[in-house]
Amino acid sequence: MKSIRFRPEEYRELTEQDQSLLALSYDKAIDTIKRNITPRGFSACSLADNTVYGTDENYRSVWARDGSITVIYTLELHDDDIRQAQLDTFETLLKHQSPTGQIPANVRIDTDVPDYSGVGGIASIDSAMWLVIALSRYATITGDWSIVHKHIERIQRVMDWLSAHDSNNCGLLEIPEASDWADLFGYSYHVLYDEVLWHRSLVCFGQMLKKLGDEERANDYLGHSEFVKKVFLRKFWPSTIPAGQQMEDGPAFTDTQYSLGDARYLVAQVSPFSFSWRCDVFGNLLAYLTDLVNKERAMMTFRFLWGTGVNEPGLVKNLYPPVQAGDPEWRSYYTVNLMNLPNHYHNGGIWPLVGGMWVRAIHKLGMEDLARRELVKLAVMCRQGISNEWEFNEWHHGVTGRPMGKAFQAWSAASYIKACHDLHVDPESLDHP
Repeated sequence: MKSIRFRPEEYRELTEQDQSLLALSYDKAIDTIKRNITPRGFSACSLADNTVYGTDENYRSVWARDGSITVIYTLELHDDDIRQAQLDTFETLLKHQSPTGQIPANVRIDTDVPDYSGVGGIASIDSAMWLVIALSRYATITGDWSIVHKHIERIQRVMDWLSAHDSNNCGLLEIPEASDWADLFGYSYHVLYDEVLWHRSLVCFGQMLKKLGDEERANDYLGHSEFVKKVFLRKFWPSTIPAGQQMEDGPAFTDTQYSLGDARYLVAQVSPFSFSWRCDVFGNLLAYLTDLVNKERAMMTFRFLWGTGVNEPGLVKNLYPPVQAGDPEWRSYYTVNLMNLPNHYHNGGIWPLVGGMWVRAIHKLGMEDLARRELVKLAVMCRQGISNEWEFNEWHHGVTGRPMGKAFQAWSAASYIKACHDLHVDPESLDHP
């Protein structure tokens, strides 16, 4: 692997003050990652810097999605302690795999007790998918395939468990309500974010099998990923353009989406009974970074989001627009722990995790100067803190921009680090996620 070193002094269009800010924030982000190293792998947030009570106790855990994302976004760092934490994260999660193949949502650091569900006792679907993706990325980037060789049977059981969620054999997974990263938010059935991860999991597992020499099964999974991509685009990108004239194969105009006309982004959720027309910013960015949508469509989405100001007052709101009380999409449980009030948490809150993806997507679109300016905005936000500077908080309020989430959040810092690295790579040669 070619070493990537962050060099803010190359950003000639930025002031010396901004360059110095980026250099400092990069070092502070690495410090945040190291605060999250535990004997069992990466914690979600620094154990020493956060007081937990009630349901907050689950922050004292190695989380499958948080840990896997942190692994993926720190792979280009050459640090022995961080590398060991990446491996420890994998081992902790895989050790607690259920007999059916399910990966725990999290494993308590203090007790080594796994939790397979979230709030309300609902399974965590995306935990398994992020882990498959992280294992593939780890082996590919480090060149060390021993972790895959060691656990290939477990990884196969993960894929079998995930495949069982395609309950009607349509190609997409049928997702229980509030069962992914937005574990207090009401999307279900065909959910944009989860289907993007499902497609990527198929690709990554197919690549793993190919590397291990199992060409026949590898081609089965890679072939299925192409089928899933076609179904995905037909479902989530409405268009009135006849199929033969569309920009890519897919999407057809479906009855449930008829009132949307021609979309500018992938819709957030589709079921046989309804759909959400809202823009899941996280899901749309992830779809472009994993090449599920092409550059032309991604630019349409960027222009829409730029116009709505999802990057103000900070990078970036995860959902546009937020769901208001009385809206048909409102759920009474959005008030649980006061988490998903409008402009809070998953309901239009600002997430540095997603902000790093926003910067990377802009860079991939070819707007390198803008990406660097947006990286400065992300650094300014990450410098804020509830008690101290440079807390890399979990999330911020969608209107005030003030930090409200846990301090020294691992994936917030990791996403910033990944954005710093990607901005030194030719957009045409980026390998995502």
